[in-house]
Amino acid sequence: LTGKCELQRVVGAGGRGAPTALRLDNRFLHFNEIFTLQVLRNAVHVDEADVEKCVRDIMKEKKIEQRNTGFKTKLHICLLQISGYKKLYLSVESLRKVPYDSDNKEHEEQLIELWNLLMPHESLKARISKQWCDIGFQGDDPKTDFRGMGMLGLMNLVYFSKHYTEEARQILSRSNHPKLGYSYAIVGINLTEMAYSLLKSGALKPHLYNAVSGLPQLEHFHQFYCYLVYEFDKFWFEEEPESIMHFNQYREKFHEKIKGLLLDYDVILTLR
Repeated sequence: LTGKCELQRVVGAGGRGAPTALRLDNRFLHFNEIFTLQVLRNAVHVDEADVEKCVRDIMKEKKIEQRNTGFKTKLHICLLQISGYKKLYLSVESLRKVPYDSDNKEHEEQLIELWNLLMPHESLKARISKQWCDIGFQGDDPKTDFRGMGMLGLMNLVYFSKHYTEEARQILSRSNHPKLGYSYAIVGINLTEMAYSLLKSGALKPHLYNAVSGLPQLEHFHQFYCYLVYEFDKFWFEEEPESIMHFNQYREKFHEKIKGLLLDYDVILTLR
């Protein structure tokens, strides 16, 4: 009826961003007819440098006119987003699997940088110190708190403190509230796990496909983490839990709230 193949109908059904990319992504996952050609099967794993050639090959195989620049541009962006999401997950997973190593100079430098960013007017008296509890670690050596999320947890904490320094210090101050306080660093690492699980499950696709018109990078994951930290702090104080002992209950409630927001195909969750 339309004179167009399924690929043209999917890509041409709407504007750019999540709605189009998600429709195409779902077709790659669930519809066999789109995989009848090898070039289509390889499209979701294409490297950035090869995307343009991949688009031309697809259009040639599906007999779509090369001068159809609108289709070409949208398909190019969608393939970058879909293949980039997969590569981003692998990058994040790789960092998560790197354990914190106190003998690694770079790891130690990042940890000290975190302290200096959050506590600029107080010197760290020793590497092993009770002072770490002042920024929300559990004991006198933070390395033990990074077990679950590895270096990903530390990188998230440092990124937020470096790029949103004022906000990070304000939230750290609020986390010391006598009644509603919580362990800033421990909660931060917990939110890294939340961001990671949303990325792994694919729930983060609508946000990233809308926020990034091209290849998602590690920085975009960090930016989403910053949003979680800022919004969780607001959520925690609005909810006014009876004590920190109810953390898991409110953490799950916040998690469900974020998953609900991500169901909107027009969503963008960033710190403005």
